[in-house]
Amino acid sequence: MSGDRSRVMRRVGLVILAVNVGLALAKAGVWWTTGSLAVGSEAVNSASDAVYSVIVLAGLYLTTQPPDFEHPHGHERIEPFVSLFVAVGVFAAGAGVLWNASTSVLNGTYGGSAGVTGVAVLVASGGVKYGLYRYCLRVGEQTHSPAIIATALDNRNDILTAGAALVGVLGASAGVPILDPIAAGVVSLGIIYTGYEIVRDNVNYLVGAAPPDELTAEILSRALEHPEVKGAHDVVAHYVGPEIDVSLHIEVEGDMTLFEAHDIESKVVESIGELPEVDDVFVHIDPKELGEWKEDDRTEQLFEQRTGEK
Repeated sequence: MSGDRSRVMRRVGLVILAVNVGLALAKAGVWWTTGSLAVGSEAVNSASDAVYSVIVLAGLYLTTQPPDFEHPHGHERIEPFVSLFVAVGVFAAGAGVLWNASTSVLNGTYGGSAGVTGVAVLVASGGVKYGLYRYCLRVGEQTHSPAIIATALDNRNDILTAGAALVGVLGASAGVPILDPIAAGVVSLGIIYTGYEIVRDNVNYLVGAAPPDELTAEILSRALEHPEVKGAHDVVAHYVGPEIDVSLHIEVEGDMTLFEAHDIESKVVESIGELPEVDDVFVHIDPKELGEWKEDDRTEQLFEQRTGEK
């Protein structure tokens, strides 16, 4: 991992932590003074965000450590586990808010009206979260960090939950207090859905799922663009943590010297390895005269999709 990527990821972790602590304190202050359940649910949401921000920051510190003897490929594979820790915290916060909101509706014990102060803090929260969502998404995509992308998704849903809480606050101010716990319940569902999204996206990194077809097609295209490569088969790309390992067979003329074949293999490995998502590339060379090429409909379909051939 480059030093620049490491610094960027750690800086993002600190920004996330600082913003979430500030929002949690602001919402908690309004909740304490007004008793609004909608604002209270948002305070819990932001508090859980602040807690998992500490986990994310610690996890990003570990994942950005350089390779060592025990971890020759680096520590990036820790990232999906960091994201799952985030998901656990998100699920817990959502369940807590849903329980509180449901109990309030069933017992008829509605919270107080948050008034202008509550409206202001929720509007400000939505704006801040939108900025944080765009920032985290951009950095997460640039650095291919599942932990930062998971955080971006959480911030995106925080915008929606802040809007739901705002409906509750305005409803309570208009004399319909039951809208306050109902809005808190909607907030909780948004929180829980965020946890689901994080789990869904990161389980693929842990079980070695295949990358998107577009990336597999690009890998194949880079192998076949070498003028001495006559074909390719057994193309296998899969996630190992947030990064991708690739293996494939390429066919070349059988009368080449070992030095010539090695030069082709090295150039194919280098070309595929330039893809930022790819970690390791393994290329096996077959003399095309041996006829080891095999029908592979999916590989052909991906190649045609990439080149526009029919």
